[in-house]
Amino acid sequence: MTSNLFGTDGIRGLVNCNTISEQKAIENLHLKREVSPSLMRLIGEVLGRIHDTMPGEGSKVVIGWDERPDNKLLAKNLTLGLRLSGCTVIQIGICATPLLHYATLQSGARMGCMITASHNPVSDSGLKIFDAFGFKTTPSLENEISQIAEQLSQEEREIDDIEQELMSAPNTDHANSEWAKNLHIDWLTKRLENFSRLFGKLNQSGKLKLAKPLLIDSSKGSASNWFADWLETNLGIASLEVSHDAEFMNLNCGAGDMSPTQTWTFEQAKQESHLLLSQLKPAEPGTIVAAALDGDGDRCLVIQATEVGFKVIDGDAIADMAVNAGTNNGESWTLAASIESDLSLLSGLERFPHPVSTIETAVGDRWLSYCLSQSEGKQSLISSHDSPRIIGVEDSGHLVLPSRHPLNESQWSLVGDGAATLTAFLLAYSNHNPANTMKRGWKKRKSATDINRDLWDGVNSLSDQIEQMAHQELLSLGSVNNWQRSRLEGEKNLMLIHANFNNQELSLGVRNSGTQAKISVSLRLSSSINIEGLDELVNKLVNHLKTNMK
Repeated sequence: MTSNLFGTDGIRGLVNCNTISEQKAIENLHLKREVSPSLMRLIGEVLGRIHDTMPGEGSKVVIGWDERPDNKLLAKNLTLGLRLSGCTVIQIGICATPLLHYATLQSGARMGCMITASHNPVSDSGLKIFDAFGFKTTPSLENEISQIAEQLSQEEREIDDIEQELMSAPNTDHANSEWAKNLHIDWLTKRLENFSRLFGKLNQSGKLKLAKPLLIDSSKGSASNWFADWLETNLGIASLEVSHDAEFMNLNCGAGDMSPTQTWTFEQAKQESHLLLSQLKPAEPGTIVAAALDGDGDRCLVIQATEVGFKVIDGDAIADMAVNAGTNNGESWTLAASIESDLSLLSGLERFPHPVSTIETAVGDRWLSYCLSQSEGKQSLISSHDSPRIIGVEDSGHLVLPSRHPLNESQWSLVGDGAATLTAFLLAYSNHNPANTMKRGWKKRKSATDINRDLWDGVNSLSDQIEQMAHQELLSLGSVNNWQRSRLEGEKNLMLIHANFNNQELSLGVRNSGTQAKISVSLRLSSSINIEGLDELVNKLVNHLKTNMK
């Protein structure tokens, strides 16, 4: 069986610009986690040949990329493959991943291709693929792409240098203009109007305490060139972008180096090599002092001052605030949350003045969108005159919110955008009802790194050992009932356990990373009470995995 080329969110790997065969390119991705120009051309040809399993009509494809140094070369080869298979290519140049989503819809394209590796080091790159509705690839489509790529790589398809140079150029080229930047600014300004209706207009004189200036760290991605100015122009929030001083995108900057539950004392923050953290200044507890996006701009974490330092306001807390403010108008909401989110334990949401339906999903923002948009089992745009009251969340800072379709006022797509997430959070924070704030749960996530991921699949003997260890340890700490082990669509290696522990809902998830040599253990409780011994349980499970996955 052909091995899948894709990880949790697209394809990622260390860029190797050497000229190699397509078969070698596939082998290098599997064995060395390398991405090459040959691989990009191959995937471009495959995408151009897939019609029956991707929605939409026509041959138009939009390509964008982030600031990684080799992305123009990768874009050139992806363009070559697409055009050789009959596609019409529009290049929009440097942009954020959510803007590529929007540009695909605005152009009426059959698909969009974003060349990025998100928060990975600048030496990495990869590919995220969007369909005509703005949704990312599904596992079945990824398997089909991988299978056709394997077959196509064995065919002789040489072209001469003149045709190669001609077909490597896009049909429409916006790459050297500010087209993408201006489109993102216009799009977010339109979304601000909708967010104001959902969450209320910004009220800086109320509950919201902001540092002046509010520090913004866009990870030296595309948002670093406009987002801080946009906040000041449109919300009156004095803001300062700090990632311009970074040597490279994602290096000592951005949300990629932060974890959802992280805290720092004043002294610890001052000594950090991270550009944003080192510039934080003590403020009145509760003050929002900063926000950090990741390299491709699709997620956001917020930093708040505490009595002793600073803490991360993660995606769960941001979504909690948004739903809180959004239910003030008497509307019911639907919330999708991944298995690493404490909101997906379903407890506490009944505390809101209006019901909130909840869905638990696999890890990855594509699953949030997929589950929220399902219509008769298929991904589709959402038809509604007003904005649907739906939200998807991962505690890493991915928030999926509705966005009006640029070509059809009565349809809505779903997209995660770090700039939009911060905007929605600031509005919601200034309008939420503290009396209805949800009682948050407890969570602990830790990873074993430098492991052989092939030794875990969620159902083998090692998986059974981890389940038995967890069950025995929990029994030694309290009462355990209704133990259930299950799987989730989209997580082929996940072992998910739900149980009742000391009259609380408990969830344990163990899963391989989709792009790195690591496996994570995520333990969650519906109550915020930290029971002694749970931290040590997570440590024991991680150590056992590290020992047995060499």
